[in-house]
Amino acid sequence: MKEEQSAMFSYVTLERRVPEDHPLREIRVLVDRALLEMEVELSGMYARTGRPSIAPEKLLRTLLLQILYSVSSERRMMEQLDYNLLFRWFVGLEMDDAIWDVTVFTKNRERLILAEASQRLLEAVLVQAREHKLLSEEHFTVDGTLIQSWASSRSFHDRPDPPSPGAGSGYQGTVLLRDKVESKTDPDARLYKKAKSDKAVPSYQGHALMENRNGLIVAAEASLSSTVAERDVALILLDRVVAAPNKRKPEHRKTITLGADTQYQDAEFLKALRRRKVAPHVSQYTKGENMSKNSLTKKEKADVRSSISQKKRKLIERVFGWTKLDRGLRQVKLRGLARVDWFYRLTITAYNLMRMRKLIPIPAPAY
Repeated sequence: MKEEQSAMFSYVTLERRVPEDHPLREIRVLVDRALLEMEVELSGMYARTGRPSIAPEKLLRTLLLQILYSVSSERRMMEQLDYNLLFRWFVGLEMDDAIWDVTVFTKNRERLILAEASQRLLEAVLVQAREHKLLSEEHFTVDGTLIQSWASSRSFHDRPDPPSPGAGSGYQGTVLLRDKVESKTDPDARLYKKAKSDKAVPSYQGHALMENRNGLIVAAEASLSSTVAERDVALILLDRVVAAPNKRKPEHRKTITLGADTQYQDAEFLKALRRRKVAPHVSQYTKGENMSKNSLTKKEKADVRSSISQKKRKLIERVFGWTKLDRGLRQVKLRGLARVDWFYRLTITAYNLMRMRKLIPIPAPAY
C-alpha cells in the first residue's frame, strides 16, 4: 500500500475556508459589534496579573456556538473546537492554537455568570436592532415557558422549613406540594406543570417580552416555577423596557399595548397594566368556569388593535420552539436559578442573532 506524506503547512487561511454565504459570517459580524459595546465590562472581568485565562470574548463566542449548533456538553464542544475549522474561525482561534481544558472552560464560564454577561450581551445586540429601526417601541407580547431542570422527581424530599400558610407559590399564596418538597440535586427546581393534564416535573420558568414588529425578544428572565410567576415577571420585564416612554409628558406619551394568552387574564395583573398606561390585549376565556376570570372592560374588549396583537402573539411561540427544538432549554443541564437564568438569556440572545442576520444587510467579506 502506497504511503502518502501529509502536508506540514497550509496556504489557505481560515477566513478563506468559510463560504461567503455561510450564516455564521453574518452572525459573527453582529456578535463582534456587540462585544465591542461590552469592551469595558469584559476588560475588567479579569485581573491584570497572574496566569493568562480564556479571553471572555472567545468564551462568549464558544458558548453561542454551543447553543446554535446544539452541542450537548462543554467536553464535546472542546472536541469540536479541536478539529472543526469553522468553529475555530468563529471563536477567533488559529489552526495551531491549543484548545482549553474543559475544567478551565467551565470555571471561566462561572465568571461570566457572576458578571451577568448574557444580559449585557442581549442589550448590546438589541442596540444594533434599534439602530436599524427593527424594534417596535409601542407594541409587545409576553409569554412564559416551562424549562425542565436537570433533576429527577425521585430526588425530592420534605423540606425542613416549609412555608407558612399564605406564603406558597400557588394562587393568592396557596401552599402546594411543590412548596413542601425540595430536590437534593437541584434545590431551586420545583415540581410544576403548565396544564392540568400534564405531569408535574422538576422545572424552572422562562419569561420573554417580544416586540411585535419583527418578533425580537427585548427582555428575558428565568424564575422559580409558580402559578403567579408569569404575571409577576411580566410586570418586571415591562418596567425594564417600556417604563421610560410612559414617564414622558402626556402629549409625548406613546400608547403601549401588550398581547398575552389567557394565563394573564387576572384582575390584579390587568389593574397593574392600567396603572402603567399599558393597553391589555389579553386573550379571554370563552367557555367553562374560567369565564369568571375575564376582567377586561368593555372599552378594552372593543379595542380593534387587540386582534392584531393576538395574531402577532404566535411569533413568541416560535422563539420557545426554537430554543427547545434540540437545544439546551429542552432540559437545562445547569443547576440553580442564577445559572439557569444566565443560560436562558444567552439562548434568547442566540435566537435574536439568528433572526437579525436576515433583517440587517451585511456585506460579503473582501479577501
